[in-house]
Amino acid sequence: MRSRLQALSFEANDPARAAQFWAALLGRQVVEDAAGALLPGEDAQLGLRFVPGRAGQLGANRMHLHLTSADLDEQKHTVAMALKLGGRHLDVGQRPEDEHVVLADPAGYEFCVIEPGNAYLAGCGFLGELACDGTRDVGLFWSKVLGWPLVWDQDEETAVQSPRGGTKIAWAGPPVTPKKEPNRQRFELIAAAGDQQAAVDELISLGATATGIGEDSAVLLADPDGNEFCVRAADHSPAGGSSPGL
Repeated sequence: MRSRLQALSFEANDPARAAQFWAALLGRQVVEDAAGALLPGEDAQLGLRFVPGRAGQLGANRMHLHLTSADLDEQKHTVAMALKLGGRHLDVGQRPEDEHVVLADPAGYEFCVIEPGNAYLAGCGFLGELACDGTRDVGLFWSKVLGWPLVWDQDEETAVQSPRGGTKIAWAGPPVTPKKEPNRQRFELIAAAGDQQAAVDELISLGATATGIGEDSAVLLADPDGNEFCVRAADHSPAGGSSPGL
């Protein structure tokens, strides 16, 4: 593959605060670079980036994170820490018998703290999953782009995972809420060996649509579901802080 996944990027009114929230919750360091505040992933965990922009739109975001729990005490600790750092409980219609906890971060993005004993996320690490709205076609597209095998493909739902394990990325299948405006969350790719044009050509051949040029000469594209993402020629972090294995 000619691209690798650097991070999931979030727009935020206060990207520094959002980055500090997630750094404290995940136990990561914030790396400031030309593209924003990056929280590099380790051990095949998804990297996160926070950039200036709009706040998250609760209930309309197409992606949200799932944090795992080894036991009930860890789940309670994660929830308590998130609330202390500035998160809040969120009612999205969950049922009383649901064991996961739904929260919102200070930037307006939902995330879930999953109950212990979830076999599907076993061994995925603390940042266990990125759950997305999306069709089966878009799951197949990202499997090809990243070179990650499908680890779930049933009833129009798909999920992929790096061959090294780590964070899963899943798409829930139809119906997919129609887009009314550009997404506030986007995948950020890095071109292999710095060959941005080769990466873009491959992405288009797999079904992406080029939409323009962004900051730092990043090429802007959209996946088959119309979700925006970008590919950069090089890693801008001072120490090359990418997400290993992603």
